[in-house]
Amino acid sequence: MRCSLGVPFIQQFRVGSYIVKQKLQKKARYPLVLMLEPLFRCNLACPGCGKIDYERDILNRRLSVEDCLKAVDECGAPIVSIPGGEPLIHKEIKEIVDGIVARKKFVYLCTNALLLEKRLHMFSATPYLTFSVHLDGLERHHDEAVDQPGTFKRAVAAIRAARNKGFRVNVNCTLFNQMTAIEAKKFFDFCMEDLKVEGITVSPGYAYERASDQEHFLARQNTKELFRNIFRLGRGGKKWRFSQSSLFLDFLAGNQNYHCTPWGNPTRNIFGWQKPCYLLSEGYAKSFKELMETTDWNAYGTGKYEKCADCMVHCGYEATAVADTLANPFKALLVWIKGVNTEKSMAPEISLKNQRPAEFIFEDVIQTVSERMATQKQRNDAA
Repeated sequence: MRCSLGVPFIQQFRVGSYIVKQKLQKKARYPLVLMLEPLFRCNLACPGCGKIDYERDILNRRLSVEDCLKAVDECGAPIVSIPGGEPLIHKEIKEIVDGIVARKKFVYLCTNALLLEKRLHMFSATPYLTFSVHLDGLERHHDEAVDQPGTFKRAVAAIRAARNKGFRVNVNCTLFNQMTAIEAKKFFDFCMEDLKVEGITVSPGYAYERASDQEHFLARQNTKELFRNIFRLGRGGKKWRFSQSSLFLDFLAGNQNYHCTPWGNPTRNIFGWQKPCYLLSEGYAKSFKELMETTDWNAYGTGKYEKCADCMVHCGYEATAVADTLANPFKALLVWIKGVNTEKSMAPEISLKNQRPAEFIFEDVIQTVSERMATQKQRNDAA
């Protein structure tokens, strides 16, 4: 199966130029995508996500337009992903998106689409804005994953409405262990042939440590076998467009032995710059510069830290695959032309024997940050 790229040329060119510039400046670590979380509150309660389990005070907090645009300028990444929570709940989301687009950054606004259709009038169709709609399979799988019947139909209706108005629309799909390869193939076919979205961003289920459902995340070997089976079924002339590099897809099928680059997708949320990555919260920095300079990057990753053992998520590995693409363009081109090899032996797995044990410090970290924020608020109010 040949996997085609669901990203316009202008975006490929701008991102490629940015990476080449970083290489010429001999930067060892640089961001590729800023994960900008302006709020945690959501209108769904997905079992695989622990974001809405915060106390009410935290769920009511928001990053201001100024906070968001300052983070974009600090970071400098060419792409800004806006997850949440549900970003369309934010009362100033239009101003945030407009400000990022004005900076010629590519925005992926991640949404469950429950509010999308009624909010479309707020935005302008532009190559710099993509609605990345969260769908975890066809109707039964998706509605079970988000624990609310009817969400699939509403999301699909919103996708069609957005496409009809000329917006770029992408499907963001997380695969858990309930879905078979055949079911995934049918879903991908639906996205391409029926919804006709620009591309699919696909990722194995990532184990948020606060998620209420810890049973359905994919282990590393399970991930490789699932994606091999999916790509194997994709033969026969079908073309699925993915919003990811061919080498990341090759990695999911076990053909690349990559280490994660968490600094490639830094996260800014209401607490600050999250250490070390979007999935792990083990400290916060006050600035992007502080994040890059004070995070012990060598302490994290598969083979280094128990929490990272099964991770194969795009926010950790897409930047690695992109760097490999630039270093080995012919290898990437071969995968793009021929498709993912599903028959050869898998690349050797990273050994876990020297990984350090997990530290469960999340609650202490959040309490400390919240206390600091409360103290600062009191000082501001007094001033």
